[in-house]
Amino acid sequence: MYTQSDVLDYVNEEDVKFVRLAFFDMKGVQKNISIMASQLERAFSDGISFDASAIYGFEKAEKSDLFLFPEASTISVLPWRPNTGKVVRMFCTIKHADGRIYKKDCRSLLKNAIKKAKEEYGIEFNIGTEIEFYLFKLDEKGEASKIPFDEAGYMDIAPEDKGENIRREICFTLEQMGIQPEASHHEEGPGQNEIDFHYSDALTAADNASTFKWIVRTRAANSGLYADFSPRPLPLNPGSGLHINISSSDSTKNKNIMAGILSHAAEMTYYMNPTENSYVRLGLDKAPKNIFWGNENRLALIRVPATTNSESKRLEVRSADCECNIYIVLTLLINAALDGIKNNLLPPEEGNNTLSLPDSLEEAKSIALNSDFIKNSLDF
Repeated sequence: MYTQSDVLDYVNEEDVKFVRLAFFDMKGVQKNISIMASQLERAFSDGISFDASAIYGFEKAEKSDLFLFPEASTISVLPWRPNTGKVVRMFCTIKHADGRIYKKDCRSLLKNAIKKAKEEYGIEFNIGTEIEFYLFKLDEKGEASKIPFDEAGYMDIAPEDKGENIRREICFTLEQMGIQPEASHHEEGPGQNEIDFHYSDALTAADNASTFKWIVRTRAANSGLYADFSPRPLPLNPGSGLHINISSSDSTKNKNIMAGILSHAAEMTYYMNPTENSYVRLGLDKAPKNIFWGNENRLALIRVPATTNSESKRLEVRSADCECNIYIVLTLLINAALDGIKNNLLPPEEGNNTLSLPDSLEEAKSIALNSDFIKNSLDF
């Protein structure tokens, strides 16, 4: 793991000229401030100030000064920038001037959930994500259209699958940034693609998923295309989901973990499915609508995948979409899992689907606002 000293040495020795300090708004949209490399030591010690009133979901103008403190262990070189005068990126902790961590720093919220799981329950979670997206052509003005890049279907190959080379470039870029993709393929919809990640700890998984969306958009734009992560961009074609695979250091707790997530599924939906378009996707094709679990069942909210390795036991949560703030979603899933463990909750029988997810964003928001579980987990 890189230390501040390691990073300062690297920056001085490897011709790094710019440092991007990255953080996230409440929608999970990545923001950044770019500083000259000569300012990095000051950033480590004193932070870099920014106007929190200009960030979605943060503060009002009357009290809006916050500070970014880069985390040395998250340094990554941007491989699409020049080798001469390199650009690096680091994720940041957001703090007040007096050193208090800002309560809406979503990465810190996730860190707190991870710490709670380890210190109070002696359990660690591993997360693997499966992220779907569409590639669309640009119109004559260079704006995004709704014309798919190809007409290929599930796991088709070239020449029908025109996204093959772009997925290849995305995977290479991920590897250059120290991120390990596991598999990629064409999905069911025309122009729809999927790239899956090898499991990692929850914070790394969230960082990787956020970095992935940035890389996909960058590589797509370089190819004259638009990458669309919305839940259902084409009304007559499959939607795009963010499937979250969860495993723990204690697989004997899987039933408790499953029960905890199922019991709080409706309350978490506002954060897992945060747009009106999210509710167009849910309940269609293989996007879940009812709150139940099933072995190998892709209609279930929680699927228990088949495996040839008895040691590889995981749960796949299938309701979230890529418009979510992945840090907040993983925070909620971990807290729901811990609630299941704490109260020794057990899931209903397989396939029991009498309960449903909210029908609309408005309904989901109302449920979340009235949830003690959400208030205790996020404490905004």
